[in-house]
This record gives sequence, structure tokens and C-alpha cells, in this order.
Amino acid sequence: MSTTTTPQHARSAAGIDPRGPQFAAGITALVLIGVLLLAPGPAATVLLAAQAAVFAIGAIRGVQHTPYSWLFRTSVRPRLGAPGELEDAAPPRFAQAVGLGFAVVGLIGFVTGLDLLGEIAVGFALLAALLNAIFGFCLGCEVYLLFKRATAH
Repeated sequence: MSTTTTPQHARSAAGIDPRGPQFAAGITALVLIGVLLLAPGPAATVLLAAQAAVFAIGAIRGVQHTPYSWLFRTSVRPRLGAPGELEDAAPPRFAQAVGLGFAVVGLIGFVTGLDLLGEIAVGFALLAALLNAIFGFCLGCEVYLLFKRATAH
């Protein structure tokens, strides 16, 4: 994949462990499943708002600054060792912004009583999270790369 770099180059390019976003996608998927199981209702809205906050941190500060990333760095990565390659942080950061967009649409749906809109938006975010968590396929990252290729000319 064109977003990976060697560990030496990645240190200067702010590379991230590619297993981190995949781990975070697993947590995100669990949270979004919880939202759908609790929807419609205040608990689903609060849970989705919390996930939106995580997405916002990832989109604004970078995925390496999210609570899920901290959990990965402190509890999971030490058991795995260093990755063979590091990944460019920009595509996962873009994916977090896309996730934030779906979470905001979901929140708007739940808050305004348009529960089906909220559930559909959460469902799309859940699908993307599951693709990453299970298959290591980051849909938002791929959209980012397509956009970069399309605007490179």
C-alpha cells in the first residue's frame, strides 16, 4: 500500500503503527454496535456523542492522539513489538474526519427525532469500522488516496 514507509523514513514523516488504527476500528465498531442496540434513546445519543468526540480528536490532532490510540500504545503494542513498517498518518486522519461526518449526521438524526437517518449514518460508519477492524481495509484511507491521486495533476 502506498501509505507505508520504512521505519527510518517514517520517524521523520510522523509514521504510525498500522495496527493501531485497526485496533481503534475494532473499538469503534463495538461502540457503534452499542449505539445501534440502544437506539433510539438518550443512551445511544450519549454514546454516539462520545464516539464523535473521539473522531474529532483523530481528525483534528491525528489518530495517534485518540484515547483508543493511547490504549493501543500502552496495553497492546508492548505485547506485539515494533511493526515492520510504519504508515503515513494522513489517510487515517482523513478517515477519522469522514467518521466524524457520519457521527454528526447520526447525532442530528437522533436529536431531531429522525431516528432512521441516525441509524443509517451509524450503520455506514459501522460498516467502515468493521472493514478496517476485520480485514485491515480502511475505506476512508482509500478515499483519501484516490482524492490525492485525482488532485495531483
